[in-house]
Amino acid sequence: MKGLSLYQKSSLVFSRRAYTFVSSSSYCTENNSSNDGFQNSRVKIFDRHLKRKQRDRAAWLMRPNDSFVDAVADNLLDRLEDCKRTFPTALCMGGSLEAIKRLLCGRGSIEKLIMMDMSYDMLKLCEDAKEDANKNIETSFIVGDEEYLPIKESSLDLVISCLGLHWTNDLPGAMIQSRLALKPDGLFLAAILGGETLKELRIACTVAQMEREGGISPLVSPLAQVRDAGNLLTRAGFTLPGVDVDEYVVKYRSALELIDHLRAMGETNALLQRNTILKRETALAAAAIYDSMFAAEDGTIPATFQVIYMTGWREHPSQQKAKRRGSATISFKDIQNQFGSGS
Repeated sequence: MKGLSLYQKSSLVFSRRAYTFVSSSSYCTENNSSNDGFQNSRVKIFDRHLKRKQRDRAAWLMRPNDSFVDAVADNLLDRLEDCKRTFPTALCMGGSLEAIKRLLCGRGSIEKLIMMDMSYDMLKLCEDAKEDANKNIETSFIVGDEEYLPIKESSLDLVISCLGLHWTNDLPGAMIQSRLALKPDGLFLAAILGGETLKELRIACTVAQMEREGGISPLVSPLAQVRDAGNLLTRAGFTLPGVDVDEYVVKYRSALELIDHLRAMGETNALLQRNTILKRETALAAAAIYDSMFAAEDGTIPATFQVIYMTGWREHPSQQKAKRRGSATISFKDIQNQFGSGS
């Protein structure tokens, strides 16, 4: 478990401009008869239109060098250093695009990088950021949705998603499309928020709603559990799946500062069946309960972020495979008789 402290807020100047990016409709791996690519999923849990607006807002509210986001992005990119091969063509989609681009620093020997997000403003933020460490990487920017990946099949060596896929309505489908976009022996890296994320806020909101309104409604979005991550990789068809979990505890001066940070990350509630009106007395009660139940001696309040890291490969003949069941030529009993029980 890691503890992190937030930076002081910096003043931001708000302005809006029109941006033009590369059209990507011709590269879809899935035929979609609807013109609405952001909101056409069989199971609708999240409002993708709202999430796009939240990410537009986050592009203007984002804090420079956010300690939590940077820690997750750096931890995810560290996995590239464990691989002996290179990844000439890579896709980074959704989530913490700016942090991934800034912290890449030559890892993976990437030559061509595609940055994709549903938010125009978020892509513009990444495009305007200047990193000398990545000046030799050919970078392109595409507006697209993870649920309908606008990339040709078998065209990528690496797919990275940092803190973005947990907002998709069809997570297995998005991962399947990522696998199809990879070349054989291509690598999929993803970090998503797990079910224990913001557990303190969930408790405070539940108690406040029960006290003030006599019932509860979802104020914090549902998230995947750790036990589901391995099943998701297998269901998506990835080989050599790997899952590990990390928890970060971020300290805030108040619950309101926590909410401001969630807005700056684009991580506020986007449920379709959310309560669109939060009563003032309920919000104040939740903040007071949060402080009374979880405040530390120094006056700060903790917020837990559980991050699930997933690693998977597209199948290739060179990868190690389990032997056929019953093909063993020696039994464990023979090994025990030869070397002893060790007790």
